[in-house]
Amino acid sequence: QVQLVESGGGLVQAGGSLSLSCTASGRTFIMAWFRQAPGKEREFVAGITRSSATRAADSVKGRFTISRDNAKNMVFLQMNSLKPEDTAVYYCTATRVPWAVIPTNPGDSVFASWGQGTQVTVSS
Repeated sequence: QVQLVESGGGLVQAGGSLSLSCTASGRTFIMAWFRQAPGKEREFVAGITRSSATRAADSVKGRFTISRDNAKNMVFLQMNSLKPEDTAVYYCTATRVPWAVIPTNPGDSVFASWGQGTQVTVSS
């Protein structure tokens, strides 16, 4: 099983930026970020294939950018123009097999591994 380790969370004021990274212990295909705010369900943020095709939630389009480095088995999430509603624990996940479409359901069994999560807090 691939292990995933996130880093880069923290506290930032509204309008600020943060960058998250996630390192996988092995080869992955689709990598994605989800987030979960207190009392809410885990939701899709952005995903990326090995060929760097991307998909992002409407709530983050134009503000968040996902990218990856296949040689280093890493995925990144650059978050700009942060809002208080972006406050959540951000989780990295990945698939071990190719998939035609980037899944957005956190319960999708194609996501083989999850990181431990990193807290992002945006103050108003």
